[in-house]
Amino acid sequence: MVQQVSQTVIYPDSDGQPMAENTQQFQWIVVIKENLEILFANRPDVFVAGDLLWYPVEGDNKTRQAPDAMVAIGRPKGHRGSYRQWEEDNIAPQVVFEILSPGNRLAEMNRKFKFYERYGVEEYYIYDPERLDLAGWLHRDGELAMIEEMSGWVSPRLQISFEFPSTGLELYYPDGRRFLTSVELHQQAEAAQQQAEAAQQQAQAAQRQAEAAQRQAEAAQRQAQESEQLARRAEEELAAEKVRSQRLAEQLKRLGIDPDSQV
Repeated sequence: MVQQVSQTVIYPDSDGQPMAENTQQFQWIVVIKENLEILFANRPDVFVAGDLLWYPVEGDNKTRQAPDAMVAIGRPKGHRGSYRQWEEDNIAPQVVFEILSPGNRLAEMNRKFKFYERYGVEEYYIYDPERLDLAGWLHRDGELAMIEEMSGWVSPRLQISFEFPSTGLELYYPDGRRFLTSVELHQQAEAAQQQAEAAQQQAQAAQRQAEAAQRQAEAAQRQAQESEQLARRAEEELAAEKVRSQRLAEQLKRLGIDPDSQV
């Protein structure tokens, strides 16, 4: 009797290929991936990854791709060694980005295109930062159909917009903010912090001025009160002096002395 031994399929977390071939390609991958993370930071059901192996078929560890950036809507955030679709409610990443490098070959890009088309990617975008070339495809009727005009295009799934001036690709959030590098984000955060600190200092200075004005007003009020009291005392003393003068005049008259006489 021959005993059958079941074999466990191993799904490697790495294909041995570098994430990027140059700094420009790496920067674009990071910019897209990190800004998509920011875009969906408050959505627990959106998973964003960069250079993560995607296995679409259970039991097949040869059929795989590692998109430069991908978005799986309907899947929870969290760390993964790879994206095994059968463990993800069989949800394929809906949006994929690839950043070209000089080492990319036509045959390789064709294989990637067929893979993404076959396994259900809804939106596929390719950008070549050296040649300033941008292309996009949308899944229609079982295939990826090219988007005729990418400048001004709005992703149906992500709602981000693509602009393509002469300087190259620019991506924008739904609210109009541009995708920024980590350095630009840091500079923006620093500028905001400095503005907040300046505003706080201005508020503190205004508070000090208000307190000084309050003290001046209180001092002026005290002075007015003191002046009023002095004036009241003077009036009282004058009235008392009149009373004394009247009494003296009356006493003189009783003695037969005319108080108004000049002698």
